[in-house]
Formats: sequence, structure tokens, C-alpha cells
Amino acid sequence: MEDYKKEFIEFMVESDVLKFGEFTLKSGRKSPFFMNAGAYVTGYQLKKLGEYYARAIHDNFGLDFDVLFGPAYKGIPLSVVTAIAMHDLYGKEVRYCSNRKEVKDHGADAGNLLGAELHDGDRVVMVEDVTTSGKSIDETYPIVTGAANVEIKGLIVSLNRMEVGKGGKVTAQQEVQEKYGFPVASIVSMAEVTEHLHNHECQGKVVIDDAIKAAIDAYYEQYGVK
Repeated sequence: MEDYKKEFIEFMVESDVLKFGEFTLKSGRKSPFFMNAGAYVTGYQLKKLGEYYARAIHDNFGLDFDVLFGPAYKGIPLSVVTAIAMHDLYGKEVRYCSNRKEVKDHGADAGNLLGAELHDGDRVVMVEDVTTSGKSIDETYPIVTGAANVEIKGLIVSLNRMEVGKGGKVTAQQEVQEKYGFPVASIVSMAEVTEHLHNHECQGKVVIDDAIKAAIDAYYEQYGVK
């Protein structure tokens, strides 16, 4: 596993973004882990987050793209900090674009998009925090492709939860990939998180001990891809 992935895993724990215990998800599932990207709040955390996204985009999709698109709301700061990191790490100038939840009907920037306008021929990388069901992509994909004749180069998320999707056969991440025909990648997967953190000290304590590891294994026995 690349060093930046190991760093990112520990960064999620240190930032209180990734927690272990017992949590009830929006879906009603009881999960032994929970991720909340809204917990990245400081300048340092946001700077580092953008750098991890930029590295993962570089590794998975390369640098041949023009726009970073982040779906509202959590995708808005993600697209901004990643655009800054692209400039700082790779000298790559990209534009950021996001959608509004409510269409603005006044002013020079009326419409449903924030940031850069999309133009025919633009190559777009989409950034999200996590893909659980693909619902947000179902909402935003028509907005992006409806604004101009663009090419979606891929979708990057921070964590692949590796849970079975709505169809019950492949992961939600694979479902998005198969439905829309563009690649979906993550900075890290839950398998990598578990491998790195199991009985490994992070901030002076073990966050995935044998009991949590057993709970994670049982969770994937039920909700993972068979």
C-alpha cells in the first residue's frame, strides 16, 4: 500500500472523520464504522484533504482533465481544495464547478451551477466523500451532462465502503461504474483501512482491535459482495 494511503487512513482517524464502534446508518444498517467528511473543518485538515484527493486522481485518472465537479453540499469544498492541491502539487490548472441545491434566478451567475461554466469538450473529474448507494450521482450526472457536451473522466471518493449495491450483486461503487460507463476510484478502501489499522496504534491507541475486526468481518459477511 502506498505511503500516502496509510497516511490518509490515520488522517481520517485523527480528524475524527472515521470512527469505530456501533452506529446506525441512514439506511438502517448497524455498522461497526462510521465516516463523516463534514468533520474536516480546519485549514490544515482541508489542505491535507485536497492533497490526498489530488494524489489519488493523479494515480487513477492522470492529469488530462479540465474541471473538478463536486456535488452539493459536501462536494463543494472538496472540489475547491482539490483544485488548489492540483495547482500546488502538479502545477496543473483546473477549474472547479458545483451544483446548487436551489436554482438561482437572479444576478449574473443565475442558474444551477457554482464556479466555472462547463463548456463542450470539457473533461470532468467528479469528487465525492463516499459512495454508498449512488443516489447523489443519479441526481448530479444529468446536471453535469446537461450543462454542456462534457466527458466524465471518472469519479473519485475518499472511502470505498465496499458494501453491496441496490442490485445485490456488486458494490455500490461498481454499480455506478457499470451504469454510467466511467471509472470510479477511491483514495482507500475499507479493506485497506482494516489491514492498516488492525492492532496498529494510531494516536497512542488501537482503534481496530480483534473485537472491532470481528464486527467488521461480520458486517461484510452480511452486507459485502458474496
